[in-house]
Amino acid sequence: MDKMRRDGQSVREEKKRGPRAGHLQAGRGRKTREQEERPERSKRGPRPERPQREERSSRGERRERPLAERRERPLVERRDDVPAELPEDVLIGRNAVTEALKSGRGINKLLVANGDKEGSIREILALAHERGVLVQNVERSKIESIAGGLRHQGVLAYVPPVDYVELDEILSRIGDSGAEPFLLLLDELEDPHNLGALLRTADAAGVQGVLIPKRRSCPLSSTVAKTSAGAVEYVPVARIGNVAQTLRSLKEKGYWVAGADMEGTVDYYDANFTGPLVLVVGSEGHGISRLTRELCDFLVRLPMLGKINSLNASVAGSILMYEAMHQRLRAKK
Repeated sequence: MDKMRRDGQSVREEKKRGPRAGHLQAGRGRKTREQEERPERSKRGPRPERPQREERSSRGERRERPLAERRERPLVERRDDVPAELPEDVLIGRNAVTEALKSGRGINKLLVANGDKEGSIREILALAHERGVLVQNVERSKIESIAGGLRHQGVLAYVPPVDYVELDEILSRIGDSGAEPFLLLLDELEDPHNLGALLRTADAAGVQGVLIPKRRSCPLSSTVAKTSAGAVEYVPVARIGNVAQTLRSLKEKGYWVAGADMEGTVDYYDANFTGPLVLVVGSEGHGISRLTRELCDFLVRLPMLGKINSLNASVAGSILMYEAMHQRLRAKK
């Protein structure tokens, strides 16, 4: 009885309250406050289009791109499948190196991967030995790092931007020109920028040929060519095997050998640079080697009043070349 009484009372109270909030019974009943305050869609008009998201906000701050757009492309583009560009002064591959050796093209140095001695490698090594090309056996990884992903077959050659000239050819050209001989010999100069700068000055000062050793010396390269500002195309460069033997041979032909040395006994402006001359400039750190110094007819120095006790090799060589040019021009008058 008590349960029936409670159920009847609940029904009467429900009728007094009306339908539940948020529900209408068959289109009748009272709307909730939220429904009454919300305008009908027909009265509001069409929904305005959402403006497109801009890359930057009104404050100039960069907006973060939607996640879907960010996933369209990776943050870092992989280029493992694209090989690096080969340097201008490098040849790779057995066929290319073999043909370069057969054609007589100048080669500064040959790199051969350790363990590769069979097949066409034997022919390459034989040709290199015949031409006196320096050969170095290196790890294959070193060649791969230089080749930049290109197929190298374990062989890489450094080639000069222009061909070297034999010393006899330089001497023959000087004889045909009738000019006063003027040669520059670089003793173990290793910096390509110094070599390029000296070639540039040599062209301006009337030097007829530059001599560089095959070993322990900077060869012609793309860096040298760029630093020389094109002078490498006009100044003939010869590679010599033995500096001492070359100097003895030139002295027999009537050349005087002048060396640039900090311990020289003659100031450069008091020295005589006229006549057939070989000007010797040493390396950046050690200067002229002992044997080369002994073969010089005289050693000249550049007086210095500052705290630094030496000049850059290209600067010192340029000063001496211009002094020689000055004396030669004055002697013609």
